[in-house]
Amino acid sequence: MVKHIILWKLKEELTAEEKQKIKKGIKEGLEGLQGKIPGLVEIKVQIESLASSNADLMLDSTFTDEAALKGYSVHPAHVEVADTKVRPYTQIRLCLDFTV
Repeated sequence: MVKHIILWKLKEELTAEEKQKIKKGIKEGLEGLQGKIPGLVEIKVQIESLASSNADLMLDSTFTDEAALKGYSVHPAHVEVADTKVRPYTQIRLCLDFTV
């Protein structure tokens, strides 16, 4: 199994209300990929955080293997979500991929 963890920081110019709406859209979009992408075992987006956090949201996903993770990155359903709900609103993206 392969874990794919992403932390995002949203653009500073967004209002708190805009950030909440965007986080919900990212969560719905990414979690909606469950069952649509081969090798994607589990996908969850955490949008609620403690005040001590310095990231706005987190993706926690699990894939059968590294090939499935690579397929996910270019899958049209994932690319659509990334291009419409994630990339336009994020300023920082950190990624950690590892085997479990």
